[in-house]
Amino acid sequence: MIKGTTKLLGIVGYPVEHSMSPIMHNAAIAHLGVDYVYVPFPVAPDQLASAYRGFQAIGIQGFNLTIPHKQAIIPLLDNVSKLATAVGAVNTVWYSDKGWSGTNTDVAGFLAPLKALNCPNWHEKIAVILGNGGASRAVVAGCAELGMAEIHIVGRNPQKLEEFKQSWLNSPLPIKVNVHNWQELNPLIKQADLLVNTTPVGMSTHIDRSPVDAENFEGLKSGAIAYDLIYTPRPTRFLQLAKNQGAVAIDGLEMLIQQGAAALEIWLQQPIPISVMRQSLIIDN
Repeated sequence: MIKGTTKLLGIVGYPVEHSMSPIMHNAAIAHLGVDYVYVPFPVAPDQLASAYRGFQAIGIQGFNLTIPHKQAIIPLLDNVSKLATAVGAVNTVWYSDKGWSGTNTDVAGFLAPLKALNCPNWHEKIAVILGNGGASRAVVAGCAELGMAEIHIVGRNPQKLEEFKQSWLNSPLPIKVNVHNWQELNPLIKQADLLVNTTPVGMSTHIDRSPVDAENFEGLKSGAIAYDLIYTPRPTRFLQLAKNQGAVAIDGLEMLIQQGAAALEIWLQQPIPISVMRQSLIIDN
């Protein structure tokens, strides 16, 4: 029951109506019996600063950020974690006596299902990442944490690709990225041990689309890992095509759950029932 004492948490994005975060967060909140509620906040890009001031005024305890705000929020914050600074993106914000602080739980969320595979030789593996937007930054940091031998980024805009590469040059993380235009995708897929889709192609009203066509997928190694950050539909066309080639398929649902649980733990300062969060989404799907 929402009362006058209920503390506000939420997710800020544009659009944000499709987000499943409120389902899993409110399931965990109900299970714990704490006086919080988690709601979606649709905020247009040009309204982020205004919304942020509004959050301060009404005493919101914390919030997540999704597209397109993960980078734009950084200059508005009082404190940014070393990891979020290195990644160049914030997805979790909270308020304390030190002001508004931000960090990135997407890296831990991305890594969780990969670490569950118990692969002993990540340092020998090659990662190919589709897309060079904000979502890909956490993936790059995660691949670096695994110690992968090579990290390749594939995009469509040469200028943005070069800017992406340059942005990692002075990173405190041990990261070296190689950037490629989309025309180079076919030979890269043949090398990939981990193929990650960070683009929005295949979600929402375009569920019949994949960023990689069936012909290009023919070069994918059997046993390679195909990872799509999209969590609905399940499976995406990208993962369907990958599984047809004998790939291990991972969708974005577990990443969503794990990054959300890490954020909720920051806000509530207590252990989070991840199984409750996971079950709420499986039922909803």
